[in-house]
Amino acid sequence: MATGPRRVCFLLRVKPDRMDEYRRRHAEVWPEMRAALRETGWGNYSLFLAPDGLLVGYFETDDLDAALEGMAAKEVNARWQAEMAEFFENLDGAPDEGIVPLPEVFHLD
Repeated sequence: MATGPRRVCFLLRVKPDRMDEYRRRHAEVWPEMRAALRETGWGNYSLFLAPDGLLVGYFETDDLDAALEGMAAKEVNARWQAEMAEFFENLDGAPDEGIVPLPEVFHLD
């Protein structure tokens, strides 16, 4: 049985004409947004962007529901999600509401 934080991976798709701006925005994530992620249990968080716009997100957390709920309650997250929503294809609602964890099928520790 796995111990330690849960590894969470999710996929979204960035609009092809918005990829450069998406990269620029993530090179300058607001310090208060970074702090909110840490405070609400998002650890080892990474985003990977493929040339076709496929965005792969990965983070670790002790409690996924608490991490998502914690961020949903943060004012800075509401501002960030409102700004980021325009970058994504086929998304109803805020980007963080589009997080559907992929099932993990293998992990080498």
